[in-house]
Amino acid sequence: MTAPLTDDEVGKTVVDVEGKELGIVADVEDDRAYVDPNPSLAEQALAAVGWENRDDEDYVVTEDMLERVDSEVILRGEL
Repeated sequence: MTAPLTDDEVGKTVVDVEGKELGIVADVEDDRAYVDPNPSLAEQALAAVGWENRDDEDYVVTEDMLERVDSEVILRGEL
């Protein structure tokens, strides 16, 4: 199991196990990351400083979907 998701993940790129970019973490709440699949440059800049919030197009990533979290959030391959 990976470490719990925290606000430190906001702004990180989310990738699959093959390295394909899937979006950025817009928000973290209750051990769930809300991922913006199509962030604009402004949204990326805001997320980098922790000011981005989730919206209707974001999808949810839970801790059991994670391979690991380091400079990126990497999803498991068997989802």
